[in-house]
Amino acid sequence: MRTLKQLVRFGWEQALSCLFPVVIFASLALTQIIPLPLLPRYDWLLIICLLMQWGMLRAGLETRDELKVITLFHLIGLALELFKVHMGSWSYPGEGYSKVFGVPLYSGFMYASVASYLCQAWRRLKVELVKWPPFLVVFPLAAAIYLNFFTHHYWIDVRWWLSGLVLIVFWQTRVLYEVGGIRYRMPLALSFVLIGFFIWIAENIATFFGAWEYPNQTDAWSLVHLGKVSSWLLLVIVSFLIVAMLKRVKGNGSVQVGSGQLTTAQYK
Repeated sequence: MRTLKQLVRFGWEQALSCLFPVVIFASLALTQIIPLPLLPRYDWLLIICLLMQWGMLRAGLETRDELKVITLFHLIGLALELFKVHMGSWSYPGEGYSKVFGVPLYSGFMYASVASYLCQAWRRLKVELVKWPPFLVVFPLAAAIYLNFFTHHYWIDVRWWLSGLVLIVFWQTRVLYEVGGIRYRMPLALSFVLIGFFIWIAENIATFFGAWEYPNQTDAWSLVHLGKVSSWLLLVIVSFLIVAMLKRVKGNGSVQVGSGQLTTAQYK
């Protein structure tokens, strides 16, 4: 019974942390079913995302520091979108006044929603990281993962090498989180895989409602290839590493570098 209560509490905290992504998916579904007047769909989606971001800040659901992180991810995601659409990896076939080089500006919020989830979950679950690698290791790794999204179009794709390197670098790193006053821990690499898999599920929902379109979905929607999980996994890793590094820069004590030991009396 206690385990069930903890699962419900954990699920509720996760649901609250996913508020921004849920609004985006709901907006994708509604604007696909119900045509809105005056403006193209992509422009309405941008307005909804901006209003949602403003509302969360005003309601205290997000802090100003979190907004800065989310804005950074919006820009990082938008840069990736501009490049990928240019290379033909996917497309946005609809019309829109807010499209820049074929990319609607609302698309950056889909990346920002991942950052929003990470920031919200970090705060709600009181996340801590133990045995976090040095900055001089983490930063180049994050940069290499992000750059590979661009360079693999011109050079070899080293995503699997980078994934292996992530396992080596973060082999001893643990995520500590709190549910109902009880602390738990899990390997950081496992959390990467879980988040990446659920984002792949979300991607299938997004493409079903026409958020964007892969070449094989031009004639009819089909399941996004399972291989895309690796792409989202690496994107999650980049997102997590950036948030963790920013937390460390802020000096809030939630990231412990070195070989700090845990006691079994404290953690499950």
